Amino acid sequence: MDLQVVPLHKYPQYKEECCNLINDEWKRSTTARMRSLESSCDILPTNLILLKENRIIGHCKLSIVPSMKNACFVESVVIDKLLRGNGYGKHLMITAEEYCKNILKLEVIYLSTKGQELFYSKLGYSVCQPISIYGSSISNVNTYHCDKTEKTNVNKSFPCPPPMPKSSFISDTTKIYMNKIL
Repeated sequence: MDLQVVPLHKYPQYKEECCNLINDEWKRSTTARMRSLESSCDILPTNLILLKENRIIGHCKLSIVPSMKNACFVESVVIDKLLRGNGYGKHLMITAEEYCKNILKLEVIYLSTKGQELFYSKLGYSVCQPISIYGSSISNVNTYHCDKTEKTNVNKSFPCPPPMPKSSFISDTTKIYMNKIL
């Protein structure tokens, strides 16, 4: 299987195909979508694409979290509808995490999801307090802090609440925020 995850801005020939893939999942004007894709760069925001045999089958957008210089927010993850359930989403996320850690030198990834909590929890993500990608944290970031190696709330670097049991996941119509320490 010939899979490759690359930054879209280094492969601009895939912009239109990427636009179509994302718009197939979430409708938006082509002009607005293309502008968003054209913002991809070596620093955040970065659009990563998953290629299989030189065909785009997945996309992941990483954005800045203004209040946290060591973090990014995964705005979107999408895999071609006909190819889901084959491990491509997992491959894209794991590679995106490696990109964040090794290329962008980030320490934590945040995302929000509706109904995919189990998928992300299997990848090591934990439910956390909502954050804002438009400025400061939505809630008081000093309320809870996680430690990467211990389950105690002592590390003041990464705001998040205590872990919630899987049975506490809210219905798939409610946006859930999650994070992963790299």
